[in-house]
Amino acid sequence: MLIVGAKGFAKELLEICHQNNELKNLVFFDDVNKNNEILYGKFPILKSTDAALEYFKNIDHRFALGLGNPILRKKFTDKLTSIGGQITSLISKDSKVGSYGVEIGEGANILDGVKISNDVIIGKGSIIYYNSIITHDVVIGDFVEISPDVKILGRAKIGNNCQLGSGTIVLPDITIGNNVITGAGAVITKNLPDNCTAVGVPSRILNK
Repeated sequence: MLIVGAKGFAKELLEICHQNNELKNLVFFDDVNKNNEILYGKFPILKSTDAALEYFKNIDHRFALGLGNPILRKKFTDKLTSIGGQITSLISKDSKVGSYGVEIGEGANILDGVKISNDVIIGKGSIIYYNSIITHDVVIGDFVEISPDVKILGRAKIGNNCQLGSGTIVLPDITIGNNVITGAGAVITKNLPDNCTAVGVPSRILNK
């Protein structure tokens, strides 16, 4: 498998690969930082799209998104899919996912301590960080970043490309639009429109 990125969140995914015995032929992809060629003295870092193309063709066509920014995640998904890569989910063994009606989109990453109830839909390329809780009948869009300790309560809907700050609480039946950012610790008590930033308890729209 190829993990996009070689810093930050990519190292979180490395741990899931370690837990899941997915270390064979594991490589990282970083075409921005040119100074490091190998991670932890063990895992090669590919430096170009041509190198990724050769890897997909000859070794393994799977890739996972080791980046936290929704826009970058979408960009690299399109880029690597176009050269033969197949986006792949990584789910920690130490997460708990409901047994009924759960749909997890391709390329989603679910980390340790996450709890997901039944009848939950998680979109393509989304991240759910440590110890977040998603209760029944929640719908999460594509390329959403859910930071640690977020709580999303029943029937809430989260649009595409959102970033929910650490400790955010989304109350039941709330709808959050596309491209929304919430500040750390925000409590979302009212629907939020597209393209806004919301902070505070209860939350208020800071800007659009």
